[in-house]
Amino acid sequence: MARTPRPISARARILAAVLAVACVGLAIVGSVTFLVQREWVLREIDDRLMTQVQVLEQIVDEIDEAPDSVEDFLRDAVAGLVPGANEASLAIIDGAPRFIPSTLSGFDISDEQAFIDRVVAETDATGEPVTGTAVTDRGSLRYIAIPVTIEGDDETGVYVRAVDLEAELAPVSAAMTTYGIAALVVLVAMGVVGWFVTGRLLSPIRHLRETADSITLTDLSPRLSAEGNDDIADLSRTVNSMLDRLEGSVDVQRQLLDDVRHELKTPITIVRGHLELMDPADIVDVQSARALGIAELDRMTRLVEDIDVLATVEGGSFATDRLELRGLTHRVGELVSVIPGHRWSVETAARAQLVGDYDRLLQAWLQLAENAAKYTPEGTPIEIGSGFDGDGAHLWVRDHGAGIPPAARHRIFRRFDRAHGKRTVGGSGLGLAIVDAIAKAHGGHCGVTDTPGGGATFTIHLPAATTAFPAPVRAGDVVLQRDAAG
Repeated sequence: MARTPRPISARARILAAVLAVACVGLAIVGSVTFLVQREWVLREIDDRLMTQVQVLEQIVDEIDEAPDSVEDFLRDAVAGLVPGANEASLAIIDGAPRFIPSTLSGFDISDEQAFIDRVVAETDATGEPVTGTAVTDRGSLRYIAIPVTIEGDDETGVYVRAVDLEAELAPVSAAMTTYGIAALVVLVAMGVVGWFVTGRLLSPIRHLRETADSITLTDLSPRLSAEGNDDIADLSRTVNSMLDRLEGSVDVQRQLLDDVRHELKTPITIVRGHLELMDPADIVDVQSARALGIAELDRMTRLVEDIDVLATVEGGSFATDRLELRGLTHRVGELVSVIPGHRWSVETAARAQLVGDYDRLLQAWLQLAENAAKYTPEGTPIEIGSGFDGDGAHLWVRDHGAGIPPAARHRIFRRFDRAHGKRTVGGSGLGLAIVDAIAKAHGGHCGVTDTPGGGATFTIHLPAATTAFPAPVRAGDVVLQRDAAG
């Protein structure tokens, strides 16, 4: 089986990209510098060569009498114009080299017959001074060829001045070689320093990968170090927040599964036990077992429905609308008035507007009312009401029963938990958990306090518009404001 090639690390990719950009930049700078310097040298050479025309004209002007022949003029010109170290001069008469300088300061081009033939042909064709570049055995030559003719002399001469381009450009080439070596050293230094710098910068990413590899469903506790104010620190804090939410979600799922397993075990055991002890021949025993089985199945059905509602609420499936708190209060009063066994009354109805899920808030408020009806003595009064202040809106239900012991208030909103720890009334044990989940989904919470004179007051607290919502809320923010009448 073919092996999967190992991916190139981000550290190597970043360093390669930086070095590639630096290499391109250095190459562009070096190339531009070389071309500019080379052009400057070539321009200086051309200026030197063009001065030869003026010098020859000055020689003619300085001679008292006109030269007798082309040969005499070129002899004097070659003797008087001494070439520099990288220069050569040559006098050509009738296509053949005739005079060269007697000094040793320059170099000799009299043996370059192909070059001589070229300049003779060029001057014959134009009759004017000609400049150009020729490649010879000595290398590249930049030259000027000046035709010379004298009236009364049939001979034609050419004065040639040439410059060795390679020798003149040698300092530029040496400078570019030095630049290339320096650039290579800089690239190596950048590579070494960049390797350590990128390693340090990417160490949080590496730590992030290691932390992600170490996280399992059984251990979601590893977290990243989020020190600093850079993007990596922000990423670490975001990942930590995500892990916190994930851990909380997994814990909730585990708790829910444990609670469901515990709650379903009891009715299943009851039904199985009665079926095993049932006498099929006894019609009364069969009917009793059937009635008990149906009752337990109904209770499991309600349990499953409540679990579905709780999962829906915690999942943030909401339809937010603007609603009147006063109208919601009176609607709850109408609905609870049909619950038998108690005297219901609406104490207060706040004039305020809020944005939330009307059905979910109605469901939570009614659940508190039903809970109060189940756990308070028959015939006792129960009041409902709503209020609004600087902290937000408050939806409450007040009963006059036995109340909730302070030690039990921290757990009554947990799943399948009851204040007295036993099943004295029906229900799945998820009612208050659903209420608390709806309140939290709206950015608030649910609490319980003592009723003056005895009993318990359950209140759904919804935050004001300026209150920051917790991170897990996905149901939409609740926005409260006074209306004109409030």
